[in-house]
Amino acid sequence: MTGTPPAGDEDRGASSQEIVDEASTARVTVDGHGIVTAWNEGARLLLGHRAAEVVGRSVAALLPDASPTELPRSVTGLRRWSGTVTLLHRDGRPLTVGLLAHRRDGDGDGWLLVSPVNRPAPLAEDDAFVRRSFTQAPCTMALYDTGLRLRRANADMERVMGLSEEVMRGLRVTELVRDPESERTEAGMRRVLETGRRQELAAALHLVGQERQSVWSMSLDPVRDAVGRMEGVLLTAHDVTEQHVARRRLALVNDASVRIGSTLDLARTAQELADVAVPWFADFVTVDLLPAIEGGEDPPQGPPHGPVMLRRVACQSVLDGCPEAVVRRGAVAAYPAGSTAAECLAAGRPLIEHVTSEALAEVERHTPQRAERMRRFGFHSVLAVPMRARGLTLGVATFSRHRQPKLFEQDDLLLGEEITARAAVCIDNARRYTRERAISLTLQSSLLPQELPEQAALDVASRYLPADSRAGVGGDWFDVIPLSGARVALVVGDVVGHGVQASATMGRLRTAVRTLADVDLPPDELLTHLDDLVNRLAAGADSTAVTAGDIGATCLYAVYDPVSRHCTLARAGHPVPALVTPGGGVEFLDVPAGPPLGLGGLPFESTELELAAGSLLVLYTNGLIEARGRDTDEGVDALSEVLRGPTEDLEATCDALLRTMLTDHPSDDVALLVARTHALDASHVATWQVPPDPAMVADARKNASRQLSDWGLEEAAFVIELVVSELVTNAIRHARPPIELRLIHDRTLVCEVSDGSSTAPHLRRARTFDEGGRGLLLVAQLTQGWGTRQTADGKIIWAELELPAGGSG
Repeated sequence: MTGTPPAGDEDRGASSQEIVDEASTARVTVDGHGIVTAWNEGARLLLGHRAAEVVGRSVAALLPDASPTELPRSVTGLRRWSGTVTLLHRDGRPLTVGLLAHRRDGDGDGWLLVSPVNRPAPLAEDDAFVRRSFTQAPCTMALYDTGLRLRRANADMERVMGLSEEVMRGLRVTELVRDPESERTEAGMRRVLETGRRQELAAALHLVGQERQSVWSMSLDPVRDAVGRMEGVLLTAHDVTEQHVARRRLALVNDASVRIGSTLDLARTAQELADVAVPWFADFVTVDLLPAIEGGEDPPQGPPHGPVMLRRVACQSVLDGCPEAVVRRGAVAAYPAGSTAAECLAAGRPLIEHVTSEALAEVERHTPQRAERMRRFGFHSVLAVPMRARGLTLGVATFSRHRQPKLFEQDDLLLGEEITARAAVCIDNARRYTRERAISLTLQSSLLPQELPEQAALDVASRYLPADSRAGVGGDWFDVIPLSGARVALVVGDVVGHGVQASATMGRLRTAVRTLADVDLPPDELLTHLDDLVNRLAAGADSTAVTAGDIGATCLYAVYDPVSRHCTLARAGHPVPALVTPGGGVEFLDVPAGPPLGLGGLPFESTELELAAGSLLVLYTNGLIEARGRDTDEGVDALSEVLRGPTEDLEATCDALLRTMLTDHPSDDVALLVARTHALDASHVATWQVPPDPAMVADARKNASRQLSDWGLEEAAFVIELVVSELVTNAIRHARPPIELRLIHDRTLVCEVSDGSSTAPHLRRARTFDEGGRGLLLVAQLTQGWGTRQTADGKIIWAELELPAGGSG
């Protein structure tokens, strides 16, 4: 069947060129030098000039007076300008036009100039046009007079209220909506009339005809007549319910990340999940786990099938005492095949079940008591989420609604899955910790360094001597940690107590120190983070083994820089270190006495001093100076006496200290670390200031290559030139001055670039057609390691390269 299409269809198919008369606007483009680069038909109609007569010429030819070819300084930096200008028509007469100018992106100082050929004057029918626009506006709008009575309402207002404008006219907000929020809205309208200023409000309303509460963002604006007298208030409202719900979902996820997993207690972590979900997400929550995991064992591989035995670990409800619960905490119950929990675990994915009469009948067939509770409290929607972590099924979290009218939907499923996954990881951590704390005391030796790393900054010797067998192995430890820039960290710590708990805590703290040292935290900040860790360990301690508060530790952390010969130290309740100068003098360093780890909330301070090359640092735990039958002062005096003797042989010095200071059966563990300092002289360090100019990258490469030649390291020149080029280029492009390049010739070759910005770079995977993004990846592949450390004035990016055989300093 054919025929002429309806007018409406024809209008919808019309192109923009058929609707808009392009020639009704004069459009001209001008480059930064004032040269006309484009001239449309509208410009010809306005000024009479054809495009061929104007394009390529200076715009000054269109001005009546001699004018500069460049734009005036008044528009420099502006992205838009408007005003009136006088131009010459082709017939020579001046013509004043209104002009709007836009700066053209990507065209230097170029501009797009537009002006209507015929500016339409206001028409009498415009008032009707405006009224129709108000009525058809897509947002909710209502106009109130100075008596706060409704005068006009648009179509969306009628839709939202479920009332016609005729019915609403003459009524106040408080008479249209019976809700406390309407009182607040009317108070805002009064403030508009009193102050003449806009008011912004947010309101949550349960409107007639809507199943659930909706959230609105409202603007109340003054309406004035031609002479400025107040005529009324315009209410504009937008339904932001979906945005509000989305923010609440994000807030719940954030709350879960903060509150779930605060300890390593399995039951408490499960209860934290239930507490987080009630009351906003669900009215009743249960957490049931497979019984096997409570002893720390791994549950069977794969999802369980058929009837499932689960232990109730946690529950929470909007009602006091969780009266909905059929299974009490700690009890094991059977969930038959076909039940929501069993189906969820068998499928290995979340399930939503809306409680219908048929579903209730099925529940009653297997568990009548559960069906009775569901009927009594009006359960209407259930979401079950399997708890899985590291490929293991741990149990199921069940979220139910009986007070909230809204059914669970797909977005709720994703949210429930998110918060349950967080809890599952924390529960699995608790399970693993329960098993791991029973590890044999023989692991103590493996928790200490088996051999000290090679580095040029210090000569080091160490000893660890456990207490006698009756006391059990304790938690003393030491460590030597190479850092970037040829620096070295020295650590000595002492965990309170003996036995499994002390050993496990020591291993955690030593690992934490090495992790924190890798990110180059200053000593005082590192101890602050370590203090937080001890607090968390105390909170998650097994009450049958040790009480919270019995977990504590002391620690001394020092960083030595052989280039500057500066040593920075901080301590947390630990004995002060001894220093033996090259001349043989012995002193105990005045390091601020920070609190022991585990007290929480108290600050740590660091001190910095310059050490002469050949100085001897002696770090130790209190077991060395607090032997039986001797007070601390006597121990310090005895330590000083030993250190005044020969100390050239560090191993012999350690043996002399232990032999003199300790009895045959020490009552406490002893960790001892003795280090003699070295200095890297100017011949091993080269430094250049780099101006923030991309052209200076080549000079930086040349300087580095020349220095490597002086050091006899020509084989490393190619890699170092690439590293220097990448790091210096990044600093110039993305950071701020001052920029400095430094090469350090140590056991390895270190390249450092410092700048005044605290923003650190990161590796990313460059796509096929990306112009950048591969430099740091190459640096990471070609060097032994790279990283960032913060300084007081910015940061340092470093890369370390292994030297060819025979090329070490």
